[in-house]
Amino acid sequence: NSEAIRYSKSKVVIDYCYGVSGAILPQLLAKFGCDAVVLNASLKETSLGKEEKESLLDQLGRVVEALQANVGVQVTANGEQLILVDETGSAIRGEMLTALMVNLMLTAHPRSAVVVPINASAAVEQIARRHDSRVIRAKANPTALMEACQINHNVVLGGSGDMGFIFPKLHPGFDAMFCIAKVIEMLTIQERSLGQISADIPVVAHRSYKVRCPWKVKGALMRYLVETNPPEKLELTDGVKIINHQNDNWVLVLPDAAEPLVHIYADSNDRDWVDKTLKNYHNTINDFVNLFMTGKKLNG
Repeated sequence: NSEAIRYSKSKVVIDYCYGVSGAILPQLLAKFGCDAVVLNASLKETSLGKEEKESLLDQLGRVVEALQANVGVQVTANGEQLILVDETGSAIRGEMLTALMVNLMLTAHPRSAVVVPINASAAVEQIARRHDSRVIRAKANPTALMEACQINHNVVLGGSGDMGFIFPKLHPGFDAMFCIAKVIEMLTIQERSLGQISADIPVVAHRSYKVRCPWKVKGALMRYLVETNPPEKLELTDGVKIINHQNDNWVLVLPDAAEPLVHIYADSNDRDWVDKTLKNYHNTINDFVNLFMTGKKLNG
């Protein structure tokens, strides 16, 4: 809705982290009547480390607050990924960003669908229920998310805060620039700020942990987890997810695709349960790996 953007008179601060995607978006936003302030643009892409990006994100927050801007955004991964900054200068990323985008899109498009990775917080299901919508969970990789957006009906959003977002009605890929325009459009039409939407996100305890797991152990570990849990509690879309259907608590053990690691995710309304579960699974996996490497078996 270009008219909504045109009359929003939004002020947006964009940090490009010295990437090369900086030329198009400010001109596009200005064409629609937005005041776009650009930070750290470059004609030649410069690779930044994690600490450098965090420093630039802090800078972005201060600029947003000083200029009383509506939205701040840090764009990375050659224009595919982003972190939002609200009007107070606070960063919105990861699971909070996933939930915020789901909230925005389902408020605008009730009775539709969103696609998220298997490891996304259960906050998305809680938001979807408010809007009579459904959540489709796919494998936690970009290709699987793009495919799920194409083969499922009435999908208005795909992706996550960590991987970026897909708007299937535009095109099947990840697009941070279109996402920024969509955020401005939704904020204008819904007459809400990013801070107000963040406050409306369900509070869910969601944490993750990485555990060393040699490549040759990963398959045996997955089999062990499947064999030692009741079938009705298992979801095997990607890795092994063990769900308590009575309270929707779940834990996911997901092998890393590139490193000799597994990721443990725990999700619940009960923070103590999450902390305890992560600790228990961390210990179990460590024990399994150590025993496997010595040729012994772990008792189930």
